[in-house]
Amino acid sequence: MIRTIATTLALLWTAPVVTEKVDVANSPVDLTPFACTDTPRSTMIQRICYDKVSRHLLVGVRGSYRDYCEVPPATFEAFVTARSLGYYYRQTFARSDVDGPFTCPRSALRQNGKGPT
Repeated sequence: MIRTIATTLALLWTAPVVTEKVDVANSPVDLTPFACTDTPRSTMIQRICYDKVSRHLLVGVRGSYRDYCEVPPATFEAFVTARSLGYYYRQTFARSDVDGPFTCPRSALRQNGKGPT
């Protein structure tokens, strides 16, 4: 029993550290600078990731991630504390998928050093 535990700990200790990445607009994004929150209380929004420094927001919507740029901290806070995440998302962000206030230029992830170069 002790040998099994020691072997397991040794394997965990020597396992490489791999950062989590998600696919956004066909580009892998490293989640290291993001603070991510799972959202079990919503059937539409599964995960919200926010990088306060770059004001970049990633939203996991029904299995795919969408990105939004220049999202003020107050807007992010209102989103994560909204009574209905799906309603707030549709009213605030979903409309910005096409030239809205939080639309990201496709090169934004690369400019911030988070996507492929």
